[in-house]
Amino acid sequence: MSLESVRQHFEDLALDLTIIETSEETSTVESAARVLGVEAAHIAKTLAFRLADPTVILLVTRGDARIDNVKFKQRFGKARMLAPGDVELLTGHPVGGVCPFGLRAPLPVYADVSMRVFDRVYPAAGSRNSALCIAPSALAQLTGATWVDVCRIPG
Repeated sequence: MSLESVRQHFEDLALDLTIIETSEETSTVESAARVLGVEAAHIAKTLAFRLADPTVILLVTRGDARIDNVKFKQRFGKARMLAPGDVELLTGHPVGGVCPFGLRAPLPVYADVSMRVFDRVYPAAGSRNSALCIAPSALAQLTGATWVDVCRIPG
């Protein structure tokens, strides 16, 4: 159902974005990178957080990035990652297939600036074996994402 909500979202917006469906699971950064034949950094992972106020937000960042707790707290205050059941309940997407498209209900979306170094990134497309290829700027524009600097890159 979730993959279908992403398809419907793209159709409703008359977007010509191709969803890549695979026979192998792409539910982790490592498996998605292997199956799609790209570096892990090019996978756009979507993380769900509940803020203290208690707004739920989505943060899209590159696959090799880690949350910088100091930067994150300065930008958003205290927060915690959602439990897997809450993620699916609120987004309509299963963990491993969460993306900022075709959401069950609108949620604020943030995109980490670390993705801007790439021409293309590969977010999930609503299922544990789907993805799409998109420019980070297009991802931000289509989701109404606000650019933030809350992650650190290894090395």
